[in-house]
Amino acid sequence: MIYHILPVSSEPRRVFLLDLSPDGFSLHARVEIRYLPAPDFWVVSIWDDATGELLISQIPLKCSYGQINDLLAPFRYLRQGRGLGSLFVLKNTDAPDPPDPAENNMDQFIIAWGDTFDADQL
Repeated sequence: MIYHILPVSSEPRRVFLLDLSPDGFSLHARVEIRYLPAPDFWVVSIWDDATGELLISQIPLKCSYGQINDLLAPFRYLRQGRGLGSLFVLKNTDAPDPPDPAENNMDQFIIAWGDTFDADQL
C-alpha cells in the first residue's frame, strides 16, 4: 500500500494538486484543506481536477486514535465504484490537545491518503 502525506500548515486555507492512484486507479486531485473557526475544526474537500467534479465537500478531519477511522470509506461508490481510497488523520505527537486538528495544532497531525485500507487483511 502506498500512502501520500498531505502537506499541512497552520494556513486557514490551503489548495494544492496531487497525482495519486488509489487502488491502481489514477486520480489528478485538487485538494482544499480549510479551517472553520466557529466549530474550531479543519475540513477537506476533493475535486477531480481533470473533470472539475467536486467529489467530497468539507469532510471534518477527525483523528484515528487506536482504531480505524477512514474518512473516505463512505465514498467508495464514487468514480464508478472505484472510490477514492482511504484517508486517515494520525497524531504526530504523543498527546495533542485538543484530540483533533484545531486552530493552533495542525502541525501535530499527519494526513495520509492512499489505497483503500482493508482491516480484514490484518
